Amino acid sequence: MLKGSPARPVLIFFVVLNALFIVFRNALTAKGFSVDLLIIGNLLLFGITLASFFLLFRGLKAASTPAFLRSVYSGFMFKFFIVAAVVFGYVFSVDGKINKPSIFALMALYLVYTFIETRTLLRLSKKNKHG
Repeated sequence: MLKGSPARPVLIFFVVLNALFIVFRNALTAKGFSVDLLIIGNLLLFGITLASFFLLFRGLKAASTPAFLRSVYSGFMFKFFIVAAVVFGYVFSVDGKINKPSIFALMALYLVYTFIETRTLLRLSKKNKHG
């Protein structure tokens, strides 16, 4: 991503978080986390957040309110169904040996990514109105 890209905060969060997962791998493993699951989950959350972000970013440029609302609903549905499918796939693939600490951490990360995405889009929206 280019310098000054609107998705830069999401990229920075992703890189810093993965670096922390790698640096603190032993400590996280000792606490019961699956670091590989955290890294893969973080990658998935990063990817779907970027896809949703660009859907919403395109919606900000829409001339009509219905077009903007379609982008909001599309972004939500995209994220929801992808996350639901991956969670169900994970649950079925591990035969009941779910790593709960990692799953709860990824649920919290979902909220953080959504917060960063929303905050960035709100700033862009304000900038477009004033600029």
